Amino acid sequence: MHTQFFQHPGPTHAMPPDDEYALDSTDSHWLRQAFVWANAARLRGNRPFGAIIVSGSGRILAEAFSNTRETGDATGHAEMNAIRQLGMARLAPDVLAGATLYASAEPCVMCAGAICSSGLRRVVFGLDAQRLHHIRPDLRACLLSCHDVLAHAQGAISCTGPCLVEEALAVYEDSWLSPGDAPADAPPG
Repeated sequence: MHTQFFQHPGPTHAMPPDDEYALDSTDSHWLRQAFVWANAARLRGNRPFGAIIVSGSGRILAEAFSNTRETGDATGHAEMNAIRQLGMARLAPDVLAGATLYASAEPCVMCAGAICSSGLRRVVFGLDAQRLHHIRPDLRACLLSCHDVLAHAQGAISCTGPCLVEEALAVYEDSWLSPGDAPADAPPG
């Protein structure tokens, strides 16, 4: 009865005509920093996902990359690791509400849920789930859009993406082993 959640046809949000959102220079800078963290993950043998959380005043609050292969922790996504850093910092709610999470790719359902609970009110991401799924169809167990998940959060959460798509594609295309090349004991993520 609920199969539509597991076989979602894609985002239901309105996309701009060119399928990409324009960013100002500040957002572009920080999103590119998330791409740097994604490359750092790849260099350590993890899947190439990066995230950075920046306060409204431009202070870096958290930086992280995916470490699921390195740790064996299926929740070790870049966004989750960055949000954990926020939790340890015990920041004031107004600081969190004014901060932005920049992710190299569209946050998955688990990460979107953590964003809903974190107090963050703005997300900007690079590569969208549909394009990522085209590159690596084995990655996402649930194709529900981050836009759709965040639209159901208590309190408004702005979600902007995909952005800087050509740069994001450069991070993901040919940046990790194909599914059959992964070690047998490597956890997904």
